[in-house]
Amino acid sequence: MTLSAYELGFRVLNDKMRAAKGKVVINNCFGERFIGAGADSQTIIVNGTPGNALGMYLDGATIIVNGNAQDAVGDTMNDGKIIIHGNAGDALGYAMRGGKIFVKGDSGYRTGIHMKEYMDKKPVIIIGGCTGSFLGEYLAGGVIIVLGLNTDGWPAGDFTGVGMHGGEMFIRSSKVPLNLPPQVSFDIADEEDLEKIRDDLLEFGGTFGVSTDEIFSKPFYHLVPNGKNPFKKLYTEN
Repeated sequence: MTLSAYELGFRVLNDKMRAAKGKVVINNCFGERFIGAGADSQTIIVNGTPGNALGMYLDGATIIVNGNAQDAVGDTMNDGKIIIHGNAGDALGYAMRGGKIFVKGDSGYRTGIHMKEYMDKKPVIIIGGCTGSFLGEYLAGGVIIVLGLNTDGWPAGDFTGVGMHGGEMFIRSSKVPLNLPPQVSFDIADEEDLEKIRDDLLEFGGTFGVSTDEIFSKPFYHLVPNGKNPFKKLYTEN
């Protein structure tokens, strides 16, 4: 099924998508919200720029965006995959608890805020470019990877990992991370660490045409919670 978002508006567009079976192609998308909310089996291709909450509560479907995406992509996503061939806005993967989000370019503030994992549910976010501040804020589970393919500097903003108490982050950079909060520990990822994310990195590279040599041309820093006291000095002295 092929739909024109511009002509339908977001309410009718989402009603028609939910009623459709199989692949849905959405053309002329200019900020229509909630596309793919709760979808569990479809492949949805969006040509344009979807509005906020793309793929919220996604439960197994695949969404491919040929353009940029706005805020709250994959909000509370449970399963499935979201692929963005551009940049993404703030709060990408908010409270995500399963599935994968791949972004070719940059993402905004609070990427992966309060992601979590449980048993076989382990969400993965990979950003090809840079992120804004508060990356992985309150991270409770899952994996966030930032590749910084478009910069020679540190590819994350300020306050990375504030409130982090679970999960792990991998940040590719030749620059040593500075000013991380006390609840975050870091080291250069070793082979055992990288083996855990190798399949996801190869999948990302295959999706966007990034070679393995380029991905592994810089070291990865492995960020984990400081388990001794993750909430000590969270925002204030205590």
